[in-house]
Amino acid sequence: MLTPPLLRQEIEQLVPHRGAMCLLDRAVLWDFSQILCETERHRDPGNPLRRDGLLPAVCGVEFALQAMALHGALTSGAPQPVGFVSSLRDLALHVDRLEDLADPLRIEAVALVAEASGFIYRFGISAGDRLLIEGQAAIIIQASA
Repeated sequence: MLTPPLLRQEIEQLVPHRGAMCLLDRAVLWDFSQILCETERHRDPGNPLRRDGLLPAVCGVEFALQAMALHGALTSGAPQPVGFVSSLRDLALHVDRLEDLADPLRIEAVALVAEASGFIYRFGISAGDRLLIEGQAAIIIQASA
C-alpha cells in the first residue's frame, strides 16, 4: 500500500536531524519495504555538508541514510532514534560532485533487513535518468538509556 507524500516539516519530526541538517524535501511514496524521497538541498549554498562551495558525491550517502531513517520511522510508527553506520558495501559513486546537478535528487532505499536493533538497505540516488550513487548500508540503532 502506498501512502501520500510527506513534506520537510513532517520529515523533521520523524528523523534525528533538524534544521539545515535535515536533507530531505519530501517523501514521494513508501510502503513496508521501500521509500522514494526527493530533495533539492544538494544545490543549497547553505548545505552543512558543503566544503568550499562543493558537495562531494560521497555526501550523498547521508541523503540515503536519512531516507532509511525516515522509512524506519514510517514503518514503525514512531520517530527514528539515532543510529550509527556499521558498514557500507558496494558503494559506487558515478559522479564527483552533487551541487552542480540541476535536477532534484531522487533517493530510493529498499529494506533488506529491518529489526529493532538495526537495519540493512540497498540504496540508489539519481537525478533525471542518471544514476549517481548506489550501495548498501547497515545501521545499528542506539539502545535506549
